Amino acid sequence: MIDPQQAMAILAAADLVHSAERVAAAVNRVAREISERLRDSNPLLLCVMQGGVPLAGQLMTRLTFPLEFDYVHVGRYGQATSGGELAWRVEPSIPVRGRTVLIVDDILDEGVTLAAIRERLLQLGADACYTAVLAEKMNGRHKPIQADFVALTVPDRFLFGYGMDVRGAWRNLPAIYAIRED
Repeated sequence: MIDPQQAMAILAAADLVHSAERVAAAVNRVAREISERLRDSNPLLLCVMQGGVPLAGQLMTRLTFPLEFDYVHVGRYGQATSGGELAWRVEPSIPVRGRTVLIVDDILDEGVTLAAIRERLLQLGADACYTAVLAEKMNGRHKPIQADFVALTVPDRFLFGYGMDVRGAWRNLPAIYAIRED
């Protein structure tokens, strides 16, 4: 856990990557794309906790079709700044068998977590799994999955804001920031 003074110092020293206005416009665009593609499928929207909460909440208010909502909790980072072992904490409580599922997460970084979630949902019998992310990190590495819907691309830096945290803080920011590189 980070204390408030440390959190404020991190934000003050950070670089703005995407403004709140740019993020909002990108979320609106992705909502239109998803609405066009999934409008007739009565999908199950699955939010990936915790980072996917802001995007899932904003998307839900902009999607123009009926859907059901649930969440999964899978993580690799914890309080660290680099990925660790995949840990399943909560699987969906709504059955996915025979359903179209839209997985919503904050960032596609290495793609390991998102690919594992998609694979697990297909094993549970989902007919189709689509993925939507706020940001795709342009890290130059091969990823085991490509997101179907991407709001923004971001540099290969440690990011926070709009669902992404830095040491547990700043998921609530409406913009995306990067830790300043020295």
